[in-house]
Amino acid sequence: MSTRLKQPAVAWPGFRRSLVAILRGLRPDEAEAVVGALIEEGLEAIEIPLNSPDPFRSIKTVARMAPAGVLIGAGTVLEIEEVDRLADAGGRLMVSPNVAPDIIARASGHGMVTMPGVLTPTEALAAVRAGASGLKFFPANLLGPAIIQSISVVLPAGTVVGAVGGVGEKDFAAYAVAGIRTFGLGSSLYRPGATAAEVRAKARATIAAYDAAFPLAAEEARGA
Repeated sequence: MSTRLKQPAVAWPGFRRSLVAILRGLRPDEAEAVVGALIEEGLEAIEIPLNSPDPFRSIKTVARMAPAGVLIGAGTVLEIEEVDRLADAGGRLMVSPNVAPDIIARASGHGMVTMPGVLTPTEALAAVRAGASGLKFFPANLLGPAIIQSISVVLPAGTVVGAVGGVGEKDFAAYAVAGIRTFGLGSSLYRPGATAAEVRAKARATIAAYDAAFPLAAEEARGA
């Protein structure tokens, strides 16, 4: 059996800013306003975890309104059937807490960008071998940038490495030093019950902090 590591089945997009907004607890009646505010402020990837209220309804609503180039998808995806429902709702991003090759393959077959959760080199390499678009190192606040950077050394060049869990705009600079520029942001952007105006203000501060930590990305974003 070949041990050659696969290229991603679906490539990670060339986002202006490699940020995924995680909206755990979002309700369908607030989805359009909250997601609209995030998109207007410059977020290009939105994850609605499946343990949120009626998540597929929210995903369907915001997938219809999202402009081309913005990924709408689901997190906490654990079953094949959930991948299919996500595709039916118009989702194009599949985030899972673990490495399940069958889930990654099914999502990739739907043309989705995939981001499974990993913690160890073994899990990270298994996810790469399964064709994941990017890796979600979780919980990042327990690992820290130095450990994630150390694990990244054994991964194929160009592997998208994301820090998720307990990470906010105040942490960008430390991760930038470690060469990590992809983040999943949850409570630092959204908590259940937050208004669209509150989310917009947090998104604006997050974008400013990201641009300060990654000035080249900021320059490219301004020139786009």
